[in-house]
Amino acid sequence: MGFFSKIKKMWSGGEAAADGSERQPAAKGERDEALEAAEPARAKGFQASAPAEEGWQRELQRALQRAEPRLSAWLDHILSGVHKADDTLWRRLRFLLRSLEVPESEAEDFIRRFRQWLDDMDYDRVEEFRSELQYRLALALELEDEEDERSRLFLKLSSGLTKTKEQLSKRIDQLISSRETFDEPFWEELEEILIMADVGFNTTRALVERLQSRVRSSGINDPGEAFKELFQEELAKMFPQPPKRIKPAPPEVVLMLGVNGVGKTTTIAKLAHRAQMQGRKVLIAAGDTFRAAAIEQLEIWAKRVGSGFYAKKAGADPAAVAFEALDKAVRENYDLLFVDTAGRLHTKSNLMEELKKIKRVLDKKHPGAPHRIILVVDATTGQNAVSQTKLFNEHIGVDEIVLTKLDGTAKGGVVLSIAIEQGMPITFIGLGEKMEDLRPFEGRFFAQALLG
Repeated sequence: MGFFSKIKKMWSGGEAAADGSERQPAAKGERDEALEAAEPARAKGFQASAPAEEGWQRELQRALQRAEPRLSAWLDHILSGVHKADDTLWRRLRFLLRSLEVPESEAEDFIRRFRQWLDDMDYDRVEEFRSELQYRLALALELEDEEDERSRLFLKLSSGLTKTKEQLSKRIDQLISSRETFDEPFWEELEEILIMADVGFNTTRALVERLQSRVRSSGINDPGEAFKELFQEELAKMFPQPPKRIKPAPPEVVLMLGVNGVGKTTTIAKLAHRAQMQGRKVLIAAGDTFRAAAIEQLEIWAKRVGSGFYAKKAGADPAAVAFEALDKAVRENYDLLFVDTAGRLHTKSNLMEELKKIKRVLDKKHPGAPHRIILVVDATTGQNAVSQTKLFNEHIGVDEIVLTKLDGTAKGGVVLSIAIEQGMPITFIGLGEKMEDLRPFEGRFFAQALLG
């Protein structure tokens, strides 16, 4: 179940999903067919169920019915003439959600949470909060895979990779334009470009060997756009996919790892925010008891995103915090528990033993927990991020990576080193400070944004 237990089908004007049912998103091909089918008759895009009793409601309903079947197009009409978060905005949002047959109590909860977030962030003008509102609606209405949202993600990713593109893509373009054949100097210069972008030696060699093989088999004789497309394809193929997992009995327990300063606290908050907008009840446990400030910061973020929070005093046993937080999660029917951990790498042996103990007590309390172990690494640290991935994986075991601060570095090539050299799936990337700036990672989007 998502944030809303019942939603009228978004683009086709079909029947609403049954209360409490698990709604699976359509496959991409099915979505594309549905969008194409909707294009000739856009009036089918928005079929309001709520009666338009007032003039402004009738006018808005007609505008939505004429709009393209895209969330951003709908939001354009909802926000037309709205300049700040006032009663007009809330009336229009209520009308939209009522038209989509969202239960009234759930619609009010969505609006209440958004208003609280605006108060916490001290935002008032539409330009300050429009993007976040669209992100929340996309998650709550299960439209993150909708083509419009995917396009928005690609633009954000492309913008976030600007510094890396300057270091990597432009130099590759220059190489392609200056060479007429795939001779030895061409491949040597390509290797140098990749290594300078922090791709790493081993990953560079593996990628170049794959490219050489593809060039031979494809019959391409000279560098050009065909080679660049081939480069994108091979790059996308090299990213490992997260393994398919059987959904655990609740609560799902996620252990969060990462050294101090990588953005672990805000990443936990952003993951919790996503999960809540998808309808899950979330608890955050402050397992980094080594720093009192870490507990305070996490509590502030938990309140800001509206999740549950559990902590003990600074200096308490982190394993005890994890155990008691899991006990609370079981008792109070939480769906998801995030357990924060310390990141003082200067006491490496002590930290690793502490993390192993946390794993043991979680498994004792809830067999199979933690169900996922996520390592947060900072892209701006380049090859240090690769070393941290290797270290944590060897001692603790890591299931997936969240790579932060990708928008602030020219070392975006580290994405390749972590994913390919360490064989580690990257599930999310951080492209800014806002909640919406933590986005799912897709290798083909990354390759296209980097080289396209």
